[in-house]
Amino acid sequence: MSTLTDPQEMVSYFRDRARRLFGGEASVSLSRRGLTYPRVRVTRNSRSAHEVDPWKQPNLLPVLEGGRLAELIYAGEPRVLSGVSTDPDDPSHAFIGFARSLVALPLYDNGESLNMVIRLSSDPRHFDNVKLADALLTANLFGRATGNLLVARKLEEAYAELDFEMRRVADIQRSLLPTHAPKDPRIDVALSYQTAARAGGDYYDFFDLGDRRWGILIADVSGHGTPAAVVMAMLRTILHGLCHTSSTPAQLFESANRQLMNQSDRYDGTFVTACYLVLDLNDGSLTYSNAGHNPPLVVDPGANVRELDQAGSLPLGVDRDVSYPVANTRLGSSDTMLLYTDGITEATNDAGAFYGRDRLLSCVSENVPNAQHIIDCVTHKLLAFTGTHEQEDDRTLIAIRMQ
Repeated sequence: MSTLTDPQEMVSYFRDRARRLFGGEASVSLSRRGLTYPRVRVTRNSRSAHEVDPWKQPNLLPVLEGGRLAELIYAGEPRVLSGVSTDPDDPSHAFIGFARSLVALPLYDNGESLNMVIRLSSDPRHFDNVKLADALLTANLFGRATGNLLVARKLEEAYAELDFEMRRVADIQRSLLPTHAPKDPRIDVALSYQTAARAGGDYYDFFDLGDRRWGILIADVSGHGTPAAVVMAMLRTILHGLCHTSSTPAQLFESANRQLMNQSDRYDGTFVTACYLVLDLNDGSLTYSNAGHNPPLVVDPGANVRELDQAGSLPLGVDRDVSYPVANTRLGSSDTMLLYTDGITEATNDAGAFYGRDRLLSCVSENVPNAQHIIDCVTHKLLAFTGTHEQEDDRTLIAIRMQ
């Protein structure tokens, strides 16, 4: 009994057990859940040639209007009836007409008899020696076990449906991300994007601004899962409407921030860290602004590291009137720039240690041939570091190597 996982299997097991305990040739199960007197639903009939799963095919279950079966279940008491005869005009006759004795065992739900199991016999005195108290206890133990299995099945189905919906959200979210990185002889771009849940709050994008100028964005919505994915989609829509009309990264962030604040009641407490850079491939000049995000890292051929941390301010969605500064720099030949979310550097192992910036930079300091090699190196080392520890946050990494 303890190994059963399907409510139908539990019912079949109880029916066989009841036959051996109480005898009789047949059984009928009833329910009045969702009905009012004198209506009663026949959920099982052992004499039927085709068994119906009452939870999956409720529309196939007969509902009777009154009669002996209705009287029994609405009385809500265990009973043994001997020498019975059911009138052919009784709605119950098709199910119990052959029986000359029966034992009716109500199944209680919060003290209310909503279901009932009835064993039937053609022998008028067959159930005279049944101990009703023991029979009632046995029937309700099986009824409770069946109910628990039913709840478990409903939860499993709900989780499966939720997982399906989450997969759809994740598919939609991924479709909003750029399908390709910038292509230019002066630049080599590679990236990695991994969500902690089906859908995530990390976001990256590339905007072709014309004349070999590219807008590069990386962002991280607080939290993860569907709520973060919704805010991410909202932010994408806003930025795509602003990127070609904003003269500087600061202007883009200030306009985007105001629009997010106008809709803040839809995402209470959610904010977005982001960094937006405009790279001119004609001369390597770089203009950027940072809204509370991890500063990008630039590594030159001599393995010298500098942070682009001269234009920082509050995350988007925190303060309507915040202003964002702008900083300028230049990327030289063979310089490597890393943009990342904190899911990379704050990834932990089983001992609780962070992956950290130094481990991230170790893949750049090595003599690597291209941007994809950096991505592969970080991915491999990060997996070795975290081991079996569950991924707790989204992870996005963009590697840009100047040629």
